[in-house]
Amino acid sequence: MKKNISALIIAATLHSGLHAQSDFKLSEEQLYRPNFHFSPKKGWMNDPNGLYYKDNVYHLFFQYYPDGNKWGPMHWGHATSKDLVKWEEQPVALYPDDLGYIFSGSAVVDKNNTSGFGDSRNNPVVAIYTYHNTNREKDGKIDVESQGIAYSLDNSKTWTKHSANPVLKNPGIRDFRDPKVFWDAKIQQWIMVLAAQDRTHFYASKNLKDWIFQSEFGKDLGGHGGVWECPDLFPLKVEGSKEEKWVLIVNINPGGPNNGSAGQYFVGDFDGKTFKIDEHFTQQLQREKAAWLDWGKDNYASVSFDNAPQNKRVIIGWMSNWEYAQEVPTEVWRSSMTVAREVSLKKTKDGYILKNIPVAQLENYSERSIQKKINVKPENNLVGKSEIDLTKTVLDFDLKKMTAGTYRFTLKNTLEEELTFGIDNKRNELFIDRSKSGKTGFGNHYATSVTKAPLGRIYTNAKMKLVIDKTSIEIFFNDGEKVLTEIFFPNENFSELTLSTDTKGSTLSINAHQLNIR
Repeated sequence: MKKNISALIIAATLHSGLHAQSDFKLSEEQLYRPNFHFSPKKGWMNDPNGLYYKDNVYHLFFQYYPDGNKWGPMHWGHATSKDLVKWEEQPVALYPDDLGYIFSGSAVVDKNNTSGFGDSRNNPVVAIYTYHNTNREKDGKIDVESQGIAYSLDNSKTWTKHSANPVLKNPGIRDFRDPKVFWDAKIQQWIMVLAAQDRTHFYASKNLKDWIFQSEFGKDLGGHGGVWECPDLFPLKVEGSKEEKWVLIVNINPGGPNNGSAGQYFVGDFDGKTFKIDEHFTQQLQREKAAWLDWGKDNYASVSFDNAPQNKRVIIGWMSNWEYAQEVPTEVWRSSMTVAREVSLKKTKDGYILKNIPVAQLENYSERSIQKKINVKPENNLVGKSEIDLTKTVLDFDLKKMTAGTYRFTLKNTLEEELTFGIDNKRNELFIDRSKSGKTGFGNHYATSVTKAPLGRIYTNAKMKLVIDKTSIEIFFNDGEKVLTEIFFPNENFSELTLSTDTKGSTLSINAHQLNIR
């Protein structure tokens, strides 16, 4: 949750550009409204909040200002889905009140009615969120943030705020927010992980109302280029073993691997009170400084769903960056979410990798497919205008017989705008270059440098899954071992995909699916 409130920003939102000319609105919808990533019909959106699953429905809440296209008085917007792909926007769930704006948080299904808010017929859903008190902030106070709760007995159609809010008062920390709560079945208690400026705090409760401080983590570990925000904590089985580890995601703004906001993670053990990083992961941090969930510029505040089926761990993030989020070239609405992603944990000789890949349900919407196998030449036309619609496509690439060269994929349109991405096997890195992708002259550092993700070695074989919407690309390298997410704003939709390389002898298999999600 963005920490600073500017009188200038709030004033600007009251006179925002929501009343643009109808012809501009049409152009904006045609060019930039995502085909299948969730975006609000109007207004400003940032962090995903309160993700949970109940009665065959996934619920996505989000930081929302319905009356402007820049950050302003925060509400919780609401959307629902039956499959994590097709989302339907619902009425606003939580509004600001006398205690403050409604900042980021989480929601849980209270199956045992520990809170006492439900009854024998209905498990309550309890939202846990941060209050940000602007009056105290204007008075120069430090303790402007506290934690409140609200509950719903009708699957989030209506909410009742707890009469004794706040349930967790501020101990004297300026940035004290974004509670992520879950039920620890082994110890039979609720756990809250909370961002506390440059570290996380852990609290425990039996009833979601009374919280006891347990421990803190992270003061001198990982990335510290900015304030820690939007944490998450959950257990995962290590691939190919019976070993279970705990993963702590912590978002940071700024301080990401390619500047701006980003998400990092830690791997370790949690005993219900204290989180301690694994010795293997400690060695990893000594080499890498921080482990990043996504190396692209545009995946922030990723958090996971409570109560997801089959014990799967599914996350979703805000697809933008605080360096330029309030200046992107849309007026009616601003920002969208990433696709939902399933995460898994892999252990290697070099450490742990938190992999994330698109949920499998995405390809249930395939309406047209193409398959190709290409003997790679210096210049290759991969997908033409008439073959598939590149504004709503999932592509799988399988590159074989790679050498120590560069493989440069390019999305193009007839205006000679382009988005370039690929593998540089000379420098052992992935890259995205959006400097020629269309509108680029907004915000801070939007297209001033090429985004890079280190690979550590030369690859002879590599897989890439691409999720491409009108204004975004999500790259999943080698089953999600490295991920890059970025947005772009061409003046005409990209319609062709090419590959150029300075190497010889490689082959490329393509499996592409055009999606139809309405």
